[in-house]
Amino acid sequence: MNKIVSAPSLTTSEPLKIGSPELETLLNQIAEGASARERERVLPFEVIDLIRRARLGALRLPVSAGGAGSTIRDLFAFVIRLGEADANVAHILRNHFSVVERLVRTPKDEQSRDWQKAVAGGAIIGLATTELESPRVGNVTPGTTFTPDGNGDYLLNGTKYYSTGTLYSDYVLVRAADPSGATGATIIPIKREGIELVDDWDGLGQRLTATGTTHFHDVRVKRQEVVFDEPDSGYGVPYSNTFAQLFLTAVVAGIARATLRDATALIHSRKRTFYYAPTEIPTDDPLLQQTVGQIASGAFAAEAVVLAAAEALDVATDAFDAGAANAADAAHTAALLSAKAKIIADDFAIRGGSLLFDVGGASATKKVTNFDRHWRNARTLSSHNPTTYKARSIGQYEISGTPLPAKGFF
Repeated sequence: MNKIVSAPSLTTSEPLKIGSPELETLLNQIAEGASARERERVLPFEVIDLIRRARLGALRLPVSAGGAGSTIRDLFAFVIRLGEADANVAHILRNHFSVVERLVRTPKDEQSRDWQKAVAGGAIIGLATTELESPRVGNVTPGTTFTPDGNGDYLLNGTKYYSTGTLYSDYVLVRAADPSGATGATIIPIKREGIELVDDWDGLGQRLTATGTTHFHDVRVKRQEVVFDEPDSGYGVPYSNTFAQLFLTAVVAGIARATLRDATALIHSRKRTFYYAPTEIPTDDPLLQQTVGQIASGAFAAEAVVLAAAEALDVATDAFDAGAANAADAAHTAALLSAKAKIIADDFAIRGGSLLFDVGGASATKKVTNFDRHWRNARTLSSHNPTTYKARSIGQYEISGTPLPAKGFF
């Protein structure tokens, strides 16, 4: 397989600029080995290290804090391109950018500023929040605990599942509750004693995201490292999950682009065609041209709706940062557009992944081609928070004006 080579030009004093030649070089490097990595199950540590050295995790930090000062729209345009290059790598970074957006981009205390400095220097943050023992629908109180150690700090204990990207990260954000039931989060170094990472994700798609189990055994956490929930910050903000949801949809849009790339390359590489084909040369076949046209149109639509929703999320974020009176309405609009974008992007990406085999026929199903990864990856990502729930809530809003749920998967 192709080995990623760390180019000296990718070590930068500031994050690579979106659209820069250096970033294009990096994306091309990532894309070149993506299929082989997934087929042979080679975890992309080298790729994540390139991203760390290029300081791409600081894209949303202000320039004054050592970041690139990118808008959300710019970030998601990059995520789409990264998803096209390697959907696993793009997904790995989802939790990092979500944590940065909530707790790091605009720090409120010295501890937050320390986290911001770490991200500006290239650090990647993973996430460990999901548990399987939730006793009722809508319950968000974690079973993982912050237990006072008697000296003003805490011992962290519990088990989290679906810790996407944490295996590759420098820090991990963990959600837990103290004995009073107060919920909060901490960001701690991944190498701190008592943290156990298990790469046990066995999904049919997104196989290299290390979406596995994380155990915490009496992990020492300083009091200043804990941010307890407040109504107007972090996890207490209505529609605070919209960013994370749209991020997944951006990765799906990237998969649609990758499917188009492979479909056109496949037609050009074909040396023969179906015996009943209307033309001798595959590139001249009007049926294959039509199929590629369908894939291309779907990829365009998926990207367009993601970027439109990202623009709405920019408006909502700016309104929230400014304390504007319309911030709640803007947040709902962004959540609504993001939900609609998911339905469109998921449909086109999954359909495009299937149409790819109409371009190449049975030979395109050989394991060496690994073309099935596009359908598998899109189908897996779509299964995160099914479109049926999104469509139902959108319908409720359009018919009766019922707002979307303010927490959870919106």
